[in-house]
Amino acid sequence: MRDLSPADQERCARDLAEATGTDRLDTVARAWQETAAAVAEGLGRVEPKWLDQHAAVERP
Repeated sequence: MRDLSPADQERCARDLAEATGTDRLDTVARAWQETAAAVAEGLGRVEPKWLDQHAAVERP
């Protein structure tokens, strides 16, 4: 969770607090855990490189 931005950490804490005592707690905790793992792996840091030119391909 340390890889999340301060704003996301606050949102995570708020979402977990709201889900406490409900059947959604496991789902919410897992979602935030996966989000933090994706951020730690670099998702969202760099814009993807898009192809500027269209490449013609044959029909498969």
